[in-house]
Amino acid sequence: MKKTYFFIDGTNLYAGQYELFGPKAYLNFSKLIQETEKELKTTFEKIYFYASYSPKSEKPSKKEILYLKNEALFYKNVKQIKNVVFFTGYRSKTSGKEKEVDVKLATDLVAFSFLKKYNQVFLMTGDADFLQALFTINQYHSKIKINLICLENKIMYRGMFRFQTYIIHLTGKNIKYNESRSLEKIYFNKEAFVDVI
Repeated sequence: MKKTYFFIDGTNLYAGQYELFGPKAYLNFSKLIQETEKELKTTFEKIYFYASYSPKSEKPSKKEILYLKNEALFYKNVKQIKNVVFFTGYRSKTSGKEKEVDVKLATDLVAFSFLKKYNQVFLMTGDADFLQALFTINQYHSKIKINLICLENKIMYRGMFRFQTYIIHLTGKNIKYNESRSLEKIYFNKEAFVDVI
């Protein structure tokens, strides 16, 4: 029986959708999952989402308040899906940098492959740092089908020449990137995927 797991670099996804839609709207995550499953003709048995909340300044600006509100609404939308496991990392008090998130995602990706929890996996990120985890899975479990999903503005360029890659287009903009045989584009109507604040 085919088991398909979906791992999501949530902080990377949030940053990408904020860059696309700004502070007054956010990506409807449940709609994204529903329509992506249809496009890929698959069902994600488990969705693992890794993120951290941005820290709030002592005297936040209006721009920061809008950003934090947008982020909170987006993550709340993610958590409403029943088969989502949401891992929350933290931010360093000194540097503000995200901690634990990437390492936890990479560790789970590899560990679950050795535990034979899935035989097909999708990873959504634009961060090439995760390639080494995917290479490890490919080396020891070559029968596992590895796929990448990227937003149009968060593409893992190095990954799309090694693994089947799907790029989700939401804005209709003409994005230029090198084509590869393992690349497919998915076009969604922005209006149907965005919730306005």
